[in-house]
Amino acid sequence: MYIEEVAVVEPRGHRTQAERREQTRTALLDATIECLIELGYARASMQEICARAGVSKGAVQHHFSDKAELMAAAVEHLTTKRMTALTDSLGKLPRGVEAIPAAVDLLWSGYSGALAAAATELWIAARTDPALRVAIRPVDRAMGRAALAGIRSLTDDLPAEQVENLFWLTVNLARGLALDAELGGAPARRKRLLEEWKRMAVEATN
Repeated sequence: MYIEEVAVVEPRGHRTQAERREQTRTALLDATIECLIELGYARASMQEICARAGVSKGAVQHHFSDKAELMAAAVEHLTTKRMTALTDSLGKLPRGVEAIPAAVDLLWSGYSGALAAAATELWIAARTDPALRVAIRPVDRAMGRAALAGIRSLTDDLPAEQVENLFWLTVNLARGLALDAELGGAPARRKRLLEEWKRMAVEATN
């Protein structure tokens, strides 16, 4: 008698435990970023974060030991997304001095917007919260190293020290302008300052 073989198909939507854990973790990180941007650090309570993520407060303890660790992981989560986009964009730029203006624009994009808002909230809070300061410092440094490595790969014909100086000047300018944007500063002025800095950065390499 012929018995037809039937493939066993897992029910649609079935997830492994690891997949469920990763989905919960991602939901918590995304909810944390939303709360930081919309509510600020002080009002970003664990209760509000859990409500937005759709998980219980007990579930958080399986992923993060405390609020400081969750906050740092959330910024790292957002940073990773921004750095991936930044790296992809850097690969399309010309090399040498010609890359500088576009690199300034990319760094401004990477260090402004949602990332800047979330990071600013955490750094202000970290001034008086040692645990939070310890948690977010490695995240900030890792982002800087990754971005600098990408810029150096495009400007290997320029002195390394000069490239590094221009990079950190650009990053700090971007952070200052991002804060200016949060406080309602004039967009036209920010654009003018960025254009002036691009001109100065190119001249500095000549």
